[in-house]
Amino acid sequence: MPEESRSFGRSAATLSAGVGLAGVLTYVFFALASHNLEPVAYGELVVLWSAVFVTISILHRPVEQLISRGVAEHRARGESVGATIRAAALIQGVVALGFALAALALRGQLEDGLLSGDETLYWIYVGSVLAFAASFFARGFLAGEGRFELLGALLVFESASRLAFSLAVAIGIADGRTAIAVGIAVAPLVSLIVVPLAFASTRRHTDPPTRSGRPRFSSSSFAAAVFVIMLSEQVLLNGGPLLVNGAEGAAAAGFIFNVLMLARAPLLVFQGIAISLLPHLTRLRSSGGGEADAAFGLSIAVTLRAVAGFAAVVAVTVAAAGPQLMQLAFGDRFDYDRPGLLIVTAAMGLYLAATTLSQAALAQGQARRAASAWGACAVVFLVWSALPLLEDAARRIEIGLLAAAAALFALLFSIYRNPRATAEDIPVAGSQAERDARLALADEAS
Repeated sequence: MPEESRSFGRSAATLSAGVGLAGVLTYVFFALASHNLEPVAYGELVVLWSAVFVTISILHRPVEQLISRGVAEHRARGESVGATIRAAALIQGVVALGFALAALALRGQLEDGLLSGDETLYWIYVGSVLAFAASFFARGFLAGEGRFELLGALLVFESASRLAFSLAVAIGIADGRTAIAVGIAVAPLVSLIVVPLAFASTRRHTDPPTRSGRPRFSSSSFAAAVFVIMLSEQVLLNGGPLLVNGAEGAAAAGFIFNVLMLARAPLLVFQGIAISLLPHLTRLRSSGGGEADAAFGLSIAVTLRAVAGFAAVVAVTVAAAGPQLMQLAFGDRFDYDRPGLLIVTAAMGLYLAATTLSQAALAQGQARRAASAWGACAVVFLVWSALPLLEDAARRIEIGLLAAAAALFALLFSIYRNPRATAEDIPVAGSQAERDARLALADEAS
């Protein structure tokens, strides 16, 4: 057991590093694109990105989780995973085919209503969603095998290969929005180069046994709760540009996306910390006893203090030179107002704190309550952002994100302080429940 704990700790640390690096590369991808594209072209790229990631979260994440759970269970029993892989491949194929048929049937609405009437962007959108079907299949397989170091490498290869397209435009090898957009479709396929390493390895992983001596697996309700949390994150972070695009056009969507990167960029890096935090908390929660409970609370308190300190530093920096720094990072094609940046900075701090409490809630067996909080905040955010209560759509998104982050923090803090554990939802260190949560965090970094 000690060696197993150390092994999972090492894999969490490796995955954390990969997730953090992937987040940085994603930030640079958009920084270069914003510098080298006109506002409308950049906004169209942002809308494409947001549409792709909302779609793949809905379509591919459940299949990814199914593969992860199926492979882990058969490995733990010492059984072949061949039948599981074949069944999952069939399901993924059906999902991909269903999407392709639906996309063709709705081509007019997607191409004209969402993608500025651009045929090339439409085909990149379709190709990207289909390419991510293979990527999410690989992610599920790697997570099920417990190969989180390879999962981290997959995310880095994906982000680096996508960045290469933006870099090519920056240095003059290629030109225009389409050249950068192609990278969104190509990157998930390039990332698959790590998969043969998983098949070449003979290493096997088992979940910790329960008292009955059989492996303990997470309930389907835990997996569903993690999916709701992940989908709600996509709504809060990627829904804004899509809503602004519908209200004010592509250029405005690009503007609000850059503003939200003030919140998203720290979150992408923080996902790496969260991946290490979750197994640490689950081990403490599984240990029980006064010392473990005290260490659990101390871990949360220290992380929240670090988040508060970081947010305070960012707020002071934004107040002093926020608009100038945003133009330095993303180019001078947009004018950024200081109040809006400060609103998003406050939202960022609350959002990072809420994410910390979300990890605590998962470790405490509060997955369903946490998912309800996330889902409610996402729905309220969508309703507020869609209603024309403020004429400025970007300001609506900024205020909506702040309100949603504040409400989410309050709800999750209440759950953390007043846990009502559901036995099957308490993850054991190294269990499938922990795998589900770590895989969802890794997905967010992409």
